[in-house]
Formats: sequence, structure tokens, C-alpha cells
Amino acid sequence: TGYALEKKVVKSKVGEKVGLPCCHEIPSSESLHNYRVYWQKNITKVVLAYAEGKKIAKHNRYENRTEMDTRNLTLWISPVEIPDNGPYQCVVQHRRFSQNSVVCDELVTLFVTAEFSKPNVTAEVSAHSCESTEMVVRCSSHGGFPKPKISGTLNNASVVWNASWVSESSLSPYNVTGELWLNVTKDSSITCTIEYNGLAKSTSLLLKKINDCVVPTAPPSYNVITASSIIIIIFLLAITLAARYVSRHGKYSFLFQE
Repeated sequence: TGYALEKKVVKSKVGEKVGLPCCHEIPSSESLHNYRVYWQKNITKVVLAYAEGKKIAKHNRYENRTEMDTRNLTLWISPVEIPDNGPYQCVVQHRRFSQNSVVCDELVTLFVTAEFSKPNVTAEVSAHSCESTEMVVRCSSHGGFPKPKISGTLNNASVVWNASWVSESSLSPYNVTGELWLNVTKDSSITCTIEYNGLAKSTSLLLKKINDCVVPTAPPSYNVITASSIIIIIFLLAITLAARYVSRHGKYSFLFQE
């Protein structure tokens, strides 16, 4: 794998030992004394250099962290650090007739990965009603490299985080935070995923809708009140009429008896 100019790509994690292959291997019939070897970073910074079998240059940042195989010229770096990320160049020259002819000159790219923490997902209720619960959901992860992508799903449907990244420089660990404002109408599952250099870490959280609202007892409607009033009035009228009827008929019957 790699690019048109950068034919070789090597991946490594922070703290590991990694070997960057060179474009030439010294045959068994010769020795390092017949060669000049330059390992450079970003083309200009000399990491390690050998001439006539002796080390002639080294970079302070790689002090006690680099060594070169004297046969296949592999550059070993241990332990790997985030700033080691980037393109390296192996330049090999041969001392033929006192002239340093270039045997090979090739780039190899080192991709460094630092592990991110497991995403931390939290939810804070901002408001709620009988129909829904408003929440602020946050997802955070820290200490990783390179700059990650943050993605998520709500009940298996994709969501887009309002994301922010913090890093001291392009070759420093990253902290990432994502924020979502959600209107939850039922219990739901939110998942946050951090992706970096082909790796991924995920965390899920159950968002519970608040169901503590009390539905008030509805007052009787106007029609019910009206109907009840009419029934009561009719009932009272009926009693009044019946009383009058009994009163009159009772009086007359008494007179007839006399």
C-alpha cells in the first residue's frame, strides 16, 4: 500500500518498535565500508547517517531510539513517538572509484497511531413534558492520534455530532468532544464511535424518556352540566305538580264525604 511517490507505508503504535525498510541490501561480498547511507525525515532532517562503516550523523530527537541494520539498512525506531509520524527517505551511495554514485533513493512513510480512550457518553435532561424529554448528549475521547472522526447512531439511524478537536500541534495527541441536542419521545439507544487510522472504539448509552407526568381529571363538559340541570329541574317540577295534585284531590274527597 502507499502512494505514487511513497511506495512503502509502515504502520506502528506509540511505544512499539518499528523497522523502516531501505531500498538496498548490501551483498554478502561487500561491507558497509563501501557505502554512504543517509536516513532522512521530511527529506532534509538527517535521522542517522553512515560513511565508510562509521556513524557520521544523528539527530538529537532520535538519540538512543534508533539503530540501523548494517546489512539490509533497515532503520529501527524504538519506542515510537507521535512526532515520528511522516515520510522518511533512504539514500544509499556506493564508493566506486572515489565517486559516490547513488545506488537508490526511496521514500517510506511511517503512520503512527496512539490509542484513544474508550468514548465517554453522558446525557443531561434539559426539559421534559408528557410527550418528550429534551436531552443534551455528550461524547468525549482523549489522548489519541491521528485526528479522529466521530460518528454516531440513534436507534440505528445516523446522527451528526457537533464536534470539536483539541491538540497542541499537528503531531500531538488529540482530544475530541461531540455534542447532540435530542428530543426523546421513547426510550432510545445512542452510540458514539471514534475512528482513527483504520481503528474504531464505540460506546452505547440508553436514553430513558421521563414518564412522571400526571394527566389531570377533566372537568365535566358544558353539555353534561346542561343535561344534568334540565333533568334536575324536570324532576323538581314533577314533584311540585304531584304535590299540588294530591293536595287538591285530597281536599275535594273530604268535602264529598261530608
